[in-house]
Amino acid sequence: MHALLNNRSTVRRIAVLRALHLGDLLLAVPAFRSLRAGFPQAEITLISLPWAESFVRRFHRYLDRFVCFEGFPGISEVAVVPERVAAFLAAQQGYGYDLVIQLHGNGQASNPCALALGGTITAGYFVGEPPQGLTIALPYPAYLHEIHRNLGLMRALGCPDCGDNLEFPLSDEDRAEAQALLAPLASRPRPWIGLHPGARPPARRWPIERFATVANGLRERFQAQLVITGSLDEMALAQELASQIRGEPLVLAGQTSLGGLAAVLASLDLFISNDTGPAHIAVAVKTPSITLFGPADVRRWAPLDRQRHPILHHPLPCSPCAYWECPIDHRCLRAISAEAVLAKAEQLLTGVQSCAS
Repeated sequence: MHALLNNRSTVRRIAVLRALHLGDLLLAVPAFRSLRAGFPQAEITLISLPWAESFVRRFHRYLDRFVCFEGFPGISEVAVVPERVAAFLAAQQGYGYDLVIQLHGNGQASNPCALALGGTITAGYFVGEPPQGLTIALPYPAYLHEIHRNLGLMRALGCPDCGDNLEFPLSDEDRAEAQALLAPLASRPRPWIGLHPGARPPARRWPIERFATVANGLRERFQAQLVITGSLDEMALAQELASQIRGEPLVLAGQTSLGGLAAVLASLDLFISNDTGPAHIAVAVKTPSITLFGPADVRRWAPLDRQRHPILHHPLPCSPCAYWECPIDHRCLRAISAEAVLAKAEQLLTGVQSCAS
């Protein structure tokens, strides 16, 4: 281990590079928790996408400071504007990080960026040969779950094991927002069930008509109250689903803040979702959930607790894949039947109801 880490109190400023989306950051929370325990006096900065500024505020127990990632050649999340990138790197180098942690994938594109931040120590995974300057370098463990991969890097830094569970702190404002949004259901019986038909990549979206079949089946079998969630960009998708459901589902797409959405999910008896960020929120707030997996690698992204959070997935020779839109016939998700989802939902709801009785 690097000499600087032998006296951990001398590590005053830490930067974590993870310029990714909601699910990616939620699955890094166990690593952030471990990092804070390993460096309790250090200032920990998260370098990420603009949306993550509110994430840093929410997880202030582990993260102290947010810096907006301004792009770097080879990292696709942000367009590269050379002048903007140069100013970003100069500012980070001038800040004087003692430790930079590359927590952004396998390092092929992100290690050069992490090294350019100018930390005294730089830690990260690599593929092939370790790049010059990567002080703490570990071969990328492609076979591990994302949570455990992130934790592996924390172990290499001498940080303690603080568990692999997810978490999502809720504020009074979050709960008040959810209570107001769910007010139309206040006098209606349980179960309350959430449906999330969206996902950023179309390749991860289960067919709407099958979501509708499941929704109508849940109403018929359980007299369920249905809540449809989604982002602003998914409002049309949510309305399309609502139009195929008998009764009056509560459509909350485009109406929730991130914290409000989490508090809504925490109020539900079951959440059925595509493989997307809110599915990880359901795990974090401990709401029973079913996640429908298509092209993504379930070894990497599926919930660790498959009893409370089962998945439905049909492995195929063409998956996992990284296509934004399926170039063939979407067979991985079409292989999941509405009947299979209803059967899994019945198992979970029976458990919820028997525990409540």
